[in-house]
Amino acid sequence: MDWTLKAQAARDALPEHVRKMIDAARAELVTADDPYFRGIDADAGLPEGMSAEPARSSGPKGPRILHFDNGHGWLRYAFVRRTEDPQIVVEEVFWQ
Repeated sequence: MDWTLKAQAARDALPEHVRKMIDAARAELVTADDPYFRGIDADAGLPEGMSAEPARSSGPKGPRILHFDNGHGWLRYAFVRRTEDPQIVVEEVFWQ
């Protein structure tokens, strides 16, 4: 998983307990069978307080949003499918 500089700076500026929640969300993304979470209830395997959805319904293969902390925070990420080394890039981090 990679981070844009802006996303990494936003994550680093958050309190430690929030960074731990982000690390848990990151672990869920990295280990997910399908980081797109396609289909109905495809994100049902995520821990309580987390959910995933497309950033735009018109772009189902585009950026995704992973909500954490019961919707108080989210990660916007893109998944680049590659044969050798799939890559997840976090573009934005938000928590309030």
